[in-house]
Amino acid sequence: MEFDPAVIPFTLFLLALIALSVGLIVLGHLCGPKRPNPVKAMPYESGVDPFHDTARRFHVRYHVLAVVFLVFDVELLILYPWVLAIRGQPGVASGRVSVAQGPAASGAPAPVATDASGGIPTFAPSSGGGTEESGFSLMAVMTSVVGSGLIFFALLTLGYIYDWRRRAFDWS
Repeated sequence: MEFDPAVIPFTLFLLALIALSVGLIVLGHLCGPKRPNPVKAMPYESGVDPFHDTARRFHVRYHVLAVVFLVFDVELLILYPWVLAIRGQPGVASGRVSVAQGPAASGAPAPVATDASGGIPTFAPSSGGGTEESGFSLMAVMTSVVGSGLIFFALLTLGYIYDWRRRAFDWS
């Protein structure tokens, strides 16, 4: 592994941030007032005095709603790359990277080019190669992406309808 001199500014910046953070914390402890008080030692609970036991029980509906939220939140996060692929973001299912001669197949990185506006870097296919040489057409890849995304979205909708009918979202 070779030393890369381009890493030096980043490393110096990171070290300066760490030194500044530690220095300010130490300075606050050294120069700050030292008047202990039982009220100051209490945990902060959004301005409300804590009067309940910490092991207070919650109704099971809170847990069901939390699990439903997590499931749908994670599923929506899975939809994000799919939307990027459909929109044709550079390098993501846009047809600019050859399946047969892309970076993974040839071992060499694809040449970097810019789009028509000259601002967004894209990966140009290697010389003369396209997706048709490997048996994949761009239309087949996009159909597969759209089809799998629609199936996933249909399952997500069915799960939402199931939870709605089971009254997982009702508070009463």
